[in-house]
Amino acid sequence: MARRPHKKPATNTNSLGQVRIISGLWRGRKLPVHDAQGLRPTTDRVKETLFNWIAQEIPQSRCLDIFAGSGGLGFEAASRQATQVTMLEMNRQVYQQLTRNVAALNAECIDVHHTDSLSYLDKPGQAYDIVFIDPPFRQGLIDEVITRLENHHWLTPNALIYIETEKELVLPPMPKHWQLLKEKQAGQVSYRLFERSES
Repeated sequence: MARRPHKKPATNTNSLGQVRIISGLWRGRKLPVHDAQGLRPTTDRVKETLFNWIAQEIPQSRCLDIFAGSGGLGFEAASRQATQVTMLEMNRQVYQQLTRNVAALNAECIDVHHTDSLSYLDKPGQAYDIVFIDPPFRQGLIDEVITRLENHHWLTPNALIYIETEKELVLPPMPKHWQLLKEKQAGQVSYRLFERSES
């Protein structure tokens, strides 16, 4: 049973067009992913580490997945009993696949928005407890996202913020009230967890 022999295998463990939910309500469930150019699902290795870090904070939380892509982070949070998960995705076909996956899971706690993430955040919003920021690489989006999150009150006073970037990227200056809790690298990816501390 050959698997797409005409393509070289990618280094991403999710390169076969699906993401796997690691734990929770939909543990082991595999969801199809639209094969869009530049789409780079968070690997199982990184995702498992991240959710080990934040496992105790997920239940009953409100989560915002800003560049949803495959939805791997948002679906994992919902599976682990987040109260609300909001996904933002600009690519229409990727968005449509996300909505099909939400329907397949009957996931009433997940809302998917077909939108430009920066435009969506450029207005006042309801505050979220956990925010996932995993933007397309090498487009300089981190600083703009952080500015909008803070200026338009998208974060609860003690929100957790996950940031995944290309390894070589030097992060812009973080807000003074953001504390770096965790930091790791895997392959060509760096990932960090911050906690907001609003006095």
